Amino acid sequence: MSDKFVTLYSFRRCPYAMRARLGLLFAGVKVELREVVLKNKPPQMLAISPKGTVPVLQLTDGTAIDESRDIMLWALEQKDLQNLLDKTVRAEADALIDQNDNEFKYWLDRYKYADRHLEMAQEEYRQRGEVFLQQLEKQLEKQAYLLGDKVTVADIGIMPFVRQFAHVDRKVFYNLPYPNLQRWLQDWLQHPLFLQAMTKFKPWEEGDELVVFGD
Repeated sequence: MSDKFVTLYSFRRCPYAMRARLGLLFAGVKVELREVVLKNKPPQMLAISPKGTVPVLQLTDGTAIDESRDIMLWALEQKDLQNLLDKTVRAEADALIDQNDNEFKYWLDRYKYADRHLEMAQEEYRQRGEVFLQQLEKQLEKQAYLLGDKVTVADIGIMPFVRQFAHVDRKVFYNLPYPNLQRWLQDWLQHPLFLQAMTKFKPWEEGDELVVFGD
């Protein structure tokens, strides 16, 4: 680990890692990025977080933060340049992210991997997930972002999971009756910080040159 930067173990396509990277970018916090191959996780990561999931942020004192939501909050607590942790909507943001993580993600996984969950048809899993999408659609009827006219932690905490849901079958998603949610997602997919968050890096190996993310 560099003496100058904290270290982020990440996997580009993981929605949890996406929101961690977005939190760091919105905060303007630079990190050493180590792209992980999930089938060959580096022992350095497993040593600090034995559960073996990404993302993992290792601070300069050796402390590891291995929950994506905690990494977002840690970053924004360092520097919240755009007030994503707006106190006036923070409780509502926390509740919405809770719902995303504890309810929507359950149905999302079954929708995406319906061949592994044969209790229901894929369409039924999609419809269960749509209950949350309908709630987001209503949130976006009269505002640009989930909790108002500016970005909050709710947007960056939830968007990667909506993206994953949409990408199970893009044609189906964009034919669903959620025009505000579709507009919101498309805006995010073109957002400069999201595009930066999705930069491709080769898998990290010990001895590689330092990769600074957020520069």
